[in-house]
Formats: sequence, structure tokens, C-alpha cells
Amino acid sequence: MKILKIAHLYPKLLNIYGDGGNILTLIRRCEWRGISYILDEINVGDKIGEHDIYFIGGGQDTQQIEVAYELQKHKDFLRQERDRMSVFLGICGGYQLMGHYYKPHEGDKLPGISLLDAYTVAGNNRFIGNVTVKTKFVTPETLVGFENHSGLTYLQGETVPLGEVITGNGNNGKDKTEGARYKNVFGTYMHGSFLPKNPRFADYLLELATGEKLSKLDDLIEDTAHNALINKSY
Repeated sequence: MKILKIAHLYPKLLNIYGDGGNILTLIRRCEWRGISYILDEINVGDKIGEHDIYFIGGGQDTQQIEVAYELQKHKDFLRQERDRMSVFLGICGGYQLMGHYYKPHEGDKLPGISLLDAYTVAGNNRFIGNVTVKTKFVTPETLVGFENHSGLTYLQGETVPLGEVITGNGNNGKDKTEGARYKNVFGTYMHGSFLPKNPRFADYLLELATGEKLSKLDDLIEDTAHNALINKSY
């Protein structure tokens, strides 16, 4: 098996929702299987080289604005990486930046990098609470997490939802969708952290990135935590 190359994009700026736990989950599940990996932290001003997995987390408005304009420098390259079928995971603000734009109540649109055919506009209410989603990408067909966002995201074209909202509000509180996928690009509003609570989805990302079927792990603790959060009240 090849050495897996993982890029954590802008961890010094987009890291307020326990996003480091997502990276920790990926590398631990590699280590437990004996999969070699390289983890690169990409910060403002750094060059971005080819990677198998790209992760970008959430942050406050000021940091999200800085990252948005930094990402514009790498937009063409990251689109090439998407079309090369590299894996991307964006959480909350990072998810929004993978779409076309975020439009606040006041001021100009914050540009995205259009890895997903989606856009986000500011809403009047903030969605805060537990989320359960039914998905078709993994077995068991549930994803769980915690949302905290006021942006309303709408999907278009060939971009499909990550799943159907069972508990919570998801992308916009109206169409019962949560998250997005196009090719191997995934976005979600679920955090706190997302991957530790959803080990099957973490493995799904690793299988896409390696192109190989992974050995099973003893996930008793992880599955217990996941099951305890299914349909947890909002």
C-alpha cells in the first residue's frame, strides 16, 4: 500500500470546533492498520502540493474571510485535485468555502473555490443542536454530529446531499438535506468532532483515498458512542 498523504488546511485559523479530532481519527485508523502516512499542515502562505486527502475545518468569520482569499490562490490546483479524485472533507465554514460563495447579510459575497456546486447565504436564525442523518454512503446508514451555523446552504447540479436529516436542520432547515458530495468531495455542518463519532465514514474516506478495502477494527467503543447519539434530542 502506498504512503497516504494527508493535508490539514489552515489549522491555525479554522479549528474552533474540535476539528483536530477529525485528523486524529484518520491517522489513528491508519496506524492501527499499519498504513504509512504523511501529515502536512498547510498554513497561510504555504504552497499546496498533491495529497490524497484534504481536510478543512470551521472557524469564526474573521478567520474564514482570511482563508477564503488565501484559497483563491490555490483554486485551480484544488479543482484539479478534485478531478484527480483526491478526497476532500470540509466542516462547517470549510464546507461553505468549498462551494461557490457565502453571502452575508451585509457586505460582499465571500468567494469559494467551487469544488461543490453549492452556495450559502446568511440566515436569520442559528441552528444549534444534535443532528442525525440517514446516508447511502456507509453501513450503518446513520451519521451523527452537532451543528452550529446560521448559513443556509443550497445544492445544485450534480452535487448531492450527504444524507437526509432525521434530527436537526442540516443544510438550510427546509429541504431535509445535510451536507454535500461531488466526486470525492464531502462537506457537512456536523462537527464536534465528526469523524470520531462516525468511524465507518472515516474508513470510507480512507478507502477512497487508498483505493483498497481496509481491514476491520474493533470499534466497540466508537460504535457505542455513535449509537448513543442516534436521534438524540435537538
